[in-house]
Formats: sequence, C-alpha cells, structure tokens
Amino acid sequence: MFIPQLYPVALAMMILSMVCWGSWANTQKATGSWRFELFYWDYVWGILLLSLLAGLTLGRTDAASPESFFPNLAGAGGRSLLLALAGGVIFNIANILLVAAIDIAGLAVAFPIGIGLALVIGSVLNYLITPKGNPLLLFGGVALVCVAIILDALAYRQLSGDVRVTTKGIVLSLLCGVGMGMFYPFIAKALQGEGHLGPYTVMLVFAVGIFGSNLILNYAIMRRPLTGAAPVSLGEYFAARGGLHVWGVLGGLIWGVGTVSNFVASYAQMVGPATSYALGQGATMVSALWGIFVWKEFRGAGPAALRLLTLMFVFFIVGLAGVALAPIVQ
Repeated sequence: MFIPQLYPVALAMMILSMVCWGSWANTQKATGSWRFELFYWDYVWGILLLSLLAGLTLGRTDAASPESFFPNLAGAGGRSLLLALAGGVIFNIANILLVAAIDIAGLAVAFPIGIGLALVIGSVLNYLITPKGNPLLLFGGVALVCVAIILDALAYRQLSGDVRVTTKGIVLSLLCGVGMGMFYPFIAKALQGEGHLGPYTVMLVFAVGIFGSNLILNYAIMRRPLTGAAPVSLGEYFAARGGLHVWGVLGGLIWGVGTVSNFVASYAQMVGPATSYALGQGATMVSALWGIFVWKEFRGAGPAALRLLTLMFVFFIVGLAGVALAPIVQ
C-alpha cells in the first residue's frame, strides 16, 4: 500500500486533491444545458470506479500484509465500515444541497456560507480527532482562506449583480456547510483504532455510501427538484448521447483522484486529517482560476471586481502557505 513517507510527497498529494476538487466541475460545465441531476448519475459511477482502481493498484501490497487492500477490507471492524459509509452518505447529501444552493442563491451567497462554514467546521473537528500540526498556522491559514472565499464571492457579485438572497437559499447553504464540514471526521475516525480501514479501503466504502444514498436521493431530487425546476426522468438519462455520459464519468474520476489523494495524505503520520482537509478545501480558489482564465467569466469585469480577485489570491496564497507549514513548524 502506497503511503507517503516524506512530507513533500504528502504535500504534493494534498495539492493534487485541491486541484482535482476544484477542477471536476469543468466536466459538468462541458455538458452545457444537460441537467445536473442526470450528470450526477455518471459522476457517482466515476467515483465508484476510481475507488476500485485505486484500491486494486496503489492499495495492494504483499497479500499477507494486513494493510493490503483485500486483507484490510476483510479484517475491518463494523464500526469503521459504518463510519465510512456514513461519511459517504453525508457528503452526498451536502454536495447535492450545494448545487441547489448555488442555483437558488447564487455563488455570491452559497460559497461563502457553505464552503466557508464547511472549512471551519471540518478543520476544527478533524483537529480535535487528531491534533496534529501547529494550531496557530493551521487555523490562521484557514481563516485567511475563508477571507479569500468571501472575496471570491464578492467579485462574482460585482460581475453578475447576483443578490438573490432568499431564506431557502441561505438555509440550503447552511445545511450544505454543516454536511461538508462533518463528513470528513467520519473518515478520520474510520482510519483509527482497532479494526480500522486504510485510506484505500475507506475510499471504497465511502464511495459505496455515496452510490447507495444516491439511488434514493438523486431520484427523489429528479422527481421534486429543490430549485423549483421541472422534474426530469430516467428516460432522459438513458436517451442522452454517449458523450454526455463520458463527461459525467470523467468528472467522478477526477474528483475521486482528489479524494483518495486527500485520504492517503491524511493517513500519513506527519500530516493528519485537519491539515489535509483544510488544504483540499482550497479547491474553491482553483475553480475560480478555471473561471477566470479558461471560461472567461470575468471578461469585461470592472476594476472593483479585479481588485477583489487580486486580494482573493493574496489571501489564498498566504493562507495556503500557513496550512502547508503547520505540520512541519512546531
């Protein structure tokens, strides 16, 4: 089983998770007007496929080793399995709520409330479970990244005039933030104690939790969309051309690469889940980079939006440096 033994390798994996978490949505954007609920079926298939591929390759070592993929899965305790499954269910609910919140309230509301709250909750809970890293650097960096997220949202508001603040949008954003902040501690607990899962087996069980809950949750959302849009049917999913399905599976594969990288880095002795989670949540800034330089979302933006974007990247880089240094500066 591959686990990084040097901090630069673990750091590279955390940065990879941040890039993947901030990039998978490009595949959904590439499908155009295809409904997210339909895209999401293939996205989940991609996550499940990646979890199997990672486990059968990087997760396997000597067949006699209890840390190898199959022996670890066979010897896992029921508590660890339930924790990983619960983490997948909670993440799936939170992820769908985030998409609905963005559609209802806009990026300028959903991201600072949802992702900002998730970053704070997740970092604090993960640190309480496994107190690794310099707390001043870790939480100082988290605070700066939260400021960067707020500045990013303000820049989008300058661009689009997005001020659709409704009670429903705020409630969905809050619920998403709580869920996104709480799923990772379940993973952190599943990686510890007697009968614990390894990072590759926890990824597989986590993916099964996403897949199982999606069979019920996504179908229900298709029938009664949270956004108030018209219902969609499974017939529309099966009638779609093959290229649309490929984009969805690719999106799941990209997100899965980021997630297994994050889980593996958090398992390394020198890192811990708080640092790994916090660094991964810098994905918001990666998605902003895609929006600026690839999708040209800020073409023609005024000087106020550009100033906010500049400040955003300054806060983000300094905050990211603080989180990255937390495990090695005592």
